[in-house]
Amino acid sequence: MAVKNTSDDNFDADVLSPGTPVIVDFWAEWCGPCKQVSAHFEALAEELGDKVRVVKVNIDDNPMIAGKYGVRGLPTFMVFQDGKVSATHLGAMSKTRMVEWLKESAPTIA
Repeated sequence: MAVKNTSDDNFDADVLSPGTPVIVDFWAEWCGPCKQVSAHFEALAEELGDKVRVVKVNIDDNPMIAGKYGVRGLPTFMVFQDGKVSATHLGAMSKTRMVEWLKESAPTIA
């Protein structure tokens, strides 16, 4: 499954609707670590397939949703299950670490 870009306007429909768990990457174009993990995040989307929806939010273009969830550093990753945040991770991580974090915080995904 491909990574979906969402916006302030579409966030609720793309992330909060019940069903499949969602992992969200809050990022910005100017953020070096965000660019560094982008390829890992996209590979994760392919690897996990239909188990999870993988979504990205550019905080410069969508400041309201970043503010609503208290994003203060980049990249910030959040797992949403049944419309609620179930896990948060601040900072870059390798693909291996990303998978480990998912297994720890959302066993139904990984």
